[in-house]
Amino acid sequence: MTILQWFIFFLVIQLLHFLGTWKLYEKAGRKPWEAAVPVYNAVVLMKIIDRPKWWTILLFIPIINLILFGVIWVEIAKAFGKKEVSQAVIAVVTLGFYNFYLNYFDKNLVYTPEKNHKFKDNFVSSLLFAVVVATFVHTYFIQPFTIPTSSLEKTLLVGDFLFVSKFHYGARNPMTTVAVPMVHDTVPVVNTKSYLKWPSLPYFRLPGISKLERNDIAVFNWPVDTVRYFGDTEAHGIIKPIDKKSNYVKRTVGIPGDKFAIKDGIVYVNGEALQYPDRTKLQYSYTAKTDGTALDGDYIVNKLHVSDPAGYVTKDSLIFSALTQESVEALKALSAVKSVDRIIKRYPDPRVFPYTNVWNDDQMDEFYIPEKGKTVELNAKTIPYYRQIIKDYEGNTLTEIGDEIRINGVPTTKYTFKQDYYFMMGDNRHNSEDSRYWGFVPEDHIVGKPIFIWMSIDSNPNLKLLDKMRWDRFFTTVSGSGEPKSYFGIFIIALLGYFTFDFFRKRKKNARRKKTLRIKTRTTANAVVFI
Repeated sequence: MTILQWFIFFLVIQLLHFLGTWKLYEKAGRKPWEAAVPVYNAVVLMKIIDRPKWWTILLFIPIINLILFGVIWVEIAKAFGKKEVSQAVIAVVTLGFYNFYLNYFDKNLVYTPEKNHKFKDNFVSSLLFAVVVATFVHTYFIQPFTIPTSSLEKTLLVGDFLFVSKFHYGARNPMTTVAVPMVHDTVPVVNTKSYLKWPSLPYFRLPGISKLERNDIAVFNWPVDTVRYFGDTEAHGIIKPIDKKSNYVKRTVGIPGDKFAIKDGIVYVNGEALQYPDRTKLQYSYTAKTDGTALDGDYIVNKLHVSDPAGYVTKDSLIFSALTQESVEALKALSAVKSVDRIIKRYPDPRVFPYTNVWNDDQMDEFYIPEKGKTVELNAKTIPYYRQIIKDYEGNTLTEIGDEIRINGVPTTKYTFKQDYYFMMGDNRHNSEDSRYWGFVPEDHIVGKPIFIWMSIDSNPNLKLLDKMRWDRFFTTVSGSGEPKSYFGIFIIALLGYFTFDFFRKRKKNARRKKTLRIKTRTTANAVVFI
């Protein structure tokens, strides 16, 4: 939506509010015109329903405001004596138009304000406000995610449950302003879209506490994601809004301004091989040649920590799709193994970015990762790298006629980027769908930084529930030096300490309350005798 469209939409909302509440303002001892003044009417309304003035701020936060509207509709009804749960439900279901009925048709309406900040007398408003708080935390601070694929295997495992920080790189405002809270693109069970494309907000990000750096593991929206199915209804070619595209997690191997290349599977940045943090567990495919002696399959899977069993290619040769360097050294130490060689692809792969049928996922010649405000030359050699950016991510029309390049109808040989871009890859280098296949990740697609694994469950269906729990990964940090350390024991002790403290606090509080009650009872009894 444009600024003008948003302004008109805002005025319509204000008009509806005035038409539906001006008599209610009057019955509450206010002036009717106060219901018509934008922002000020919200401040006055908070006084009428006896709620904090700072709630007015929440009315302007996307997604949060949708839920808060429901709370306010319920609270308006309560302030005028409609305190039944059924009446609260009607206020929400009618999307606030119940106020129109109260405003114009309920002749016996009486303003009955009450101090009730803790919502103890209305389940509906309590539930709605709890959703407001949870959505606010989910959207702007911390969001839970799970790892569904093995692209970062060994560093992050399939079945890891993460807490992802939104504030590290700066929380991104929701671009889809009408959506079901705390779900992504699909409503569970009913399998339908969880959002409306209109009205929408432009991209905006709050200031963060750090920048997205090289080697950071990051969660982002998959740039090339499109809807294929919603439930049983086929929906080819529907483009999702940015914040509703599928969430991916990869390692940032290239940042804005870098010159990036891959040679024989090794990443080079600005001419030097990329150095990784010590927790990084890179994996490649390998071929192992043996003397023909059969190897112990259980040993290979369990001792070498291979995520999938090895398969025989020939009688004396095996192939492994994902081995860390530690596993390679352990494999070489076996007496039956003659050699272990990393598989390096050298044939062209048309699926690999920039789709010129020259490179593959082990070989990519040096190219520039775009930085906001920087300009690049456009010609037949460079346009394949930046075609998608110019058209899809930065909203221009692009026409190529022979060697001539036109942007928005104007012939040009240069282009200046409007935002930063990143190159993301998985640590499981031969089993990862990443930037090598779909190119750059725009800054406006960045979601957040994984900071904590709060639970980890093995997906092996043959294991019992307790055996599936990877206890050593519970409450471990994602980043840092050395082997990950579990803080699960400390968490359990802290939790028990809190419950113990809360138990004795409540016990002491109840004892004081009973003592006060006994004093009041004796005082009342003495007063009666005296009279």
